[in-house]
Amino acid sequence: MDSVLWRNRAMLLFNRIPMPVAVCDASGAIILANPAMAAEWGETSGTLRGRNVLELFRPDEKTQVLRIAEAVRLRRRSRYPVAVHWEAADGVRRHGELTAEPVSDTVDDATALLVLLRVLGEERAPAPAPVEAATAAEARILALLAGGATTAQAARETGLTHDGVTYHLRRLTDRWGAANRTELVARAYALGVLVPGVWPPAA
Repeated sequence: MDSVLWRNRAMLLFNRIPMPVAVCDASGAIILANPAMAAEWGETSGTLRGRNVLELFRPDEKTQVLRIAEAVRLRRRSRYPVAVHWEAADGVRRHGELTAEPVSDTVDDATALLVLLRVLGEERAPAPAPVEAATAAEARILALLAGGATTAQAARETGLTHDGVTYHLRRLTDRWGAANRTELVARAYALGVLVPGVWPPAA
């Protein structure tokens, strides 16, 4: 069979493998990746060329990688599994197993690695914690500030000291990550602490 035709058929078969597969050089740089491997990163096969497979997939144990490097150096022919984790293109953190198998056409050829990925599971990032609402005292202070009151005026209206009002505002600023009082009031409306469309402002 013509060598070009054989190579084309081999590439067609390689690209149709449903399991993520790549061919890497001895250092782990990707020479060839099939579409299933590229899909893990939301890319095309060509854009993965030159990327190091161990930068894409993080090994759980570095010693596993050292064993493969030693096997390649000694030209041993065995499969070497590596437990890995990665964050795929869809934002989901996955874990699985890379199997690296040294391959070459002849004993004298530089050894390449045939790398297969087996996805074993995934975990979605935890939902952000809900923002803690304001206490009744904090809501009252925010309503006064939204109406244009100063710290001193808010203290008189709530029966707190000037420092007491400042303390509540500092706690709100830390809790909501606000930069200033204007942003605090905006956050209060966004979180439903203050009632929109009501004047004077009310909690």
